[in-house]
Amino acid sequence: MVGALVVHDGEVVGSGWHRHVGGPHAEVEALREAGPRARGATLYVTLEPCSHFGRTPPCADALLEAGIARVVACHRDPNPRVSGRGFAKLREAGVEVEVGTLAAEAVRLNLCFLIAATLGRPEVTLKWAMSLDGRIATVSGESRWISSREGRRWALALREEHDAILVGSGTMLADDPRLDRRLGHAAGPNVRVVLDRRLRIPPEARLFTVAGSVLIYTEETRRERYEALTAWGAEVIVLPAVEPASVLADLHGRGIQSVLVEGGSEVLASFVAGGCYDRIMVDCAPLLIGGKGAPGPLAGAGFPSLDAAARLEEIELRRRGGDLILMAYRQECLRELLSSVAA
Repeated sequence: MVGALVVHDGEVVGSGWHRHVGGPHAEVEALREAGPRARGATLYVTLEPCSHFGRTPPCADALLEAGIARVVACHRDPNPRVSGRGFAKLREAGVEVEVGTLAAEAVRLNLCFLIAATLGRPEVTLKWAMSLDGRIATVSGESRWISSREGRRWALALREEHDAILVGSGTMLADDPRLDRRLGHAAGPNVRVVLDRRLRIPPEARLFTVAGSVLIYTEETRRERYEALTAWGAEVIVLPAVEPASVLADLHGRGIQSVLVEGGSEVLASFVAGGCYDRIMVDCAPLLIGGKGAPGPLAGAGFPSLDAAARLEEIELRRRGGDLILMAYRQECLRELLSSVAA
């Protein structure tokens, strides 16, 4: 997600943003709006201007042709085809280049792209809804609806922002979710991913009633179950072990840049235990459920000590209706990305 401004004598004379894959880049849109006033101006942009021919011509060439005198960019593009070459081309032509302004904000803006480009796996967001006392369901298993109407709409909006939605077989059997996009903000359906070691998901699941790819990761090799699910349109991938790291590696190979993990508690815990996540997003509803047997968001073995517990940072708070939305990043996540894209 890239935006650009052309500023001449303190006045914004052009602006643009990259609207869709294959469309004009932000810099080109901003230059078109600025016209002749781009000559001698400063261009502010969130990402290093490209220097190669891809789906569109190089933005660095367009900036030189327009007569831009100064470029202020948030950070380097880690794409190997760019990776500092855009800055170098501009500097060689006499353009003043400054890098690092608002870098942390820009990294958060493009978290999915940057993690996929630098770590070789999709960005992973863990999401759940819980009561104020940390329960995701009652002792009888009731969980609809802990979150408010506004909170549920926020959760649906998260699906629009991610390439894939991932759940475990327990969630599929208990809730029979469709896992689809419903708000119409993103182009096309998302990929639905189910971790199902024993292929327990039934072919009549609602997952198969809406358009979009369905990927089922399993360790089971029974041919009749495999054939039943593939007949309903799923792609069944057999792995030696259905673990977060191996699943993410396969998804990255399929071009998936971001994954929203929606549960259940065993699946969420496995991603935390393996360090295979980048941020969490939690809808905390103003409810007190209680009960020794009422489940929390993370099951699994847990961490043996507080020193070993997973640490979060950069906590952000929002409100949706009566719910409090908490967002935080895995400790070191942002700092790792900032160091990898420093100019």
